[in-house]
Amino acid sequence: MLELAGGDWRAQLLPEQGAAVAQLAWRERDVLVPLPVGADPNASFGGAFVMLPWTNRLDAGQLPVAGTVHRLPVNRPEDNTAIHGLARDRAWQVAEQSADRCTLTQALDGAAEGLPFRYRAKLSLVLEPAGARLTLAVTNAAEQPFPFGLGWHPFFLRPAGTGLRFRAGALFARDARTLPVAVQASDGLVGDEPVYEGLDTHFAGWDGAAEILRPDLRLHLAAEGAWSRNLHVFAPAGSSILCLEPVSHVPDAPNRPDFAGYGPLTMLAPDESLTATLLLRAES
Repeated sequence: MLELAGGDWRAQLLPEQGAAVAQLAWRERDVLVPLPVGADPNASFGGAFVMLPWTNRLDAGQLPVAGTVHRLPVNRPEDNTAIHGLARDRAWQVAEQSADRCTLTQALDGAAEGLPFRYRAKLSLVLEPAGARLTLAVTNAAEQPFPFGLGWHPFFLRPAGTGLRFRAGALFARDARTLPVAVQASDGLVGDEPVYEGLDTHFAGWDGAAEILRPDLRLHLAAEGAWSRNLHVFAPAGSSILCLEPVSHVPDAPNRPDFAGYGPLTMLAPDESLTATLLLRAES
């Protein structure tokens, strides 16, 4: 476990378990649901994990690129989807570390596993007086252009009485497998639990800002770069979690060209990068 502390913030990361954030706290108040010791970050509703080289679901694991349909591992067989990418299932290396910051890296040459992706990824977390700043980047390491996406999946702690506020221009209706089927105009969400509880829903045209209003603190999210337009909201009914997932594209975007204008995967040339940043600020 890698431990950081800076300003009013404290964090624990698990580089060998997909660079998962096991704990993030502000003034000793948990911001994320703490990941239990020894728990699998990819099978627990706690902490936070990285999503790349795509986010959320791809129907039947299909990734069409320039007339070729690549097949990705279906890791959610109950709905026949490939979910949340590849990076969370692999170890990351600690490239830099000090008391209040770290940089982790991961490289993948998927040919040996029958995967179409070749990439280099970098994740940095800095705890500073202004807040906790997370930056994620992926670089196409192949010799030809290829599409990429990235996201972050935090399980924010949601005590009773928690409100949510953000603006967005579009809301996606979904089918039983949580794949988008239609889009409608939206103003975003403003309100307490009845407004968002039970959602597993994508919003596009997000302005990159959101607030979680807990009884004990107010958490501000500010996304930039590839995360500044799309937000996925997951809030299981009856739970104490609220997932606001900044992502770079609409779920299953490669297989749903009608939604391409709301957030496609990004075609990267060789050695070109896709970068996103999220700043978390808290106040009493």
